[in-house]
Amino acid sequence: MPARHVALAVLVAVLWGINFLAIHASLGQFPPMFLVALRFAIIAIPTVLLVPRPQVPLRWLLLYGLGFGTLQFLFLYLGMEAGFPTGLASLVLQASAPFTVVLGGMLLRERLGGRSLTGVAVATVGLVAVGLSYGTSAPVGPFLLVLLGALGWAFGNLASRQARAPKPLHLVLWMSVVPPLPMLALSLALEGPEAIGDSLATSLTAAAVPAWIGLAYTVLLGTLLGSGIWVWLMARYPAGTVAPFSMLVPVVGIATAWLVLGEQPGLGELAGGVLVIGGVLWASRPSGSSRDGRTATHTPPAHRPAAAEPDGVPAPLPTR
Repeated sequence: MPARHVALAVLVAVLWGINFLAIHASLGQFPPMFLVALRFAIIAIPTVLLVPRPQVPLRWLLLYGLGFGTLQFLFLYLGMEAGFPTGLASLVLQASAPFTVVLGGMLLRERLGGRSLTGVAVATVGLVAVGLSYGTSAPVGPFLLVLLGALGWAFGNLASRQARAPKPLHLVLWMSVVPPLPMLALSLALEGPEAIGDSLATSLTAAAVPAWIGLAYTVLLGTLLGSGIWVWLMARYPAGTVAPFSMLVPVVGIATAWLVLGEQPGLGELAGGVLVIGGVLWASRPSGSSRDGRTATHTPPAHRPAAAEPDGVPAPLPTR
C-alpha cells in the first residue's frame, strides 16, 4: 500500500472516530429514535431518486437495514443518550467483530479456527473489563445498550455478507431506506409527538447549530465520504490489509472525546480497550498463504463476503 493510500485509510479512521462527537452533538437537540430516523431519511431520499437499487435479494437488503441501520444505531443512540461516554462508545462497538465471528459460526456454519476463537476470547475479556470498570462508577445499563448496538451491527454484517452486492456502496445507500419508517413509528410511540415537535421547533435557534453540524458531519463525512474512500480501498487491496485500520477508530474516538468533552477513561477501561482491540486484530489476521495478500486478491470483490465497517461502510471481512 503506497503512503498516500495509507493516509486515506487513516483519514477514514479519523472521520469515523470524530463521528461519535458529531452524534453526541446531535443528541443534544433531537430525541435518539427520531434522530436515527432523521439521519437515514436524509440519505434515503436522494438514494431512492438517484441510485439504482442493488442487485441483491430483497430479504438481505431488509435484514441488513434492520441489523446495521436500525438496531445498531437505535441502541447506540439510546446508550449515549443515557449517559454512556462518547469515547467508550466507539470502543464498545468494536464488539461487533467477535459477535460476527460467533454468529457466523452459529448461523452460517462458518468454521471457527483457533485464531478466531482466541481473538474472540481476548476481546470478550476486554469487554467484561470495560463493563466492570465503567459499572463501578455508573449504571451498567447504558453499556449494555451500546453492546446491543454492536450485536445489531453483527447481524447486519451477516446479512450484507449473504447479499454479496456487486456494488457495495449501493447496498449501503439503499440500506438507509429501511430505518426511517420503523424508527419514526417507534419515536412517535415512545418519545411522543411533543418531544419530536419541541426538538423541531427549537432546531432553527442558535443553540441548535452544533446539532445540525453534527448531523451534517455524520451524513456527509462520516458516512458518504468515509464509505466512498473505504470501498475504493477495499476494491484495490486485500481485506486483511485495509480492515485493521478500523482499529484506529476507538483510539481517535477516545482521544477526541477526552480532548473536547473531558471524558477521561479509567485505567480499567483503557486496559480493557487494549484487550478488545488486540483480540479483534488477532482474530482478523490472515493465516497461511493469505498473509501476504496474494490469496485474497484472487477473489473478485463482488464475491468476497462483505461486512459493514463503522458508520455504514461495506468491508469484506478478513479471512478468519
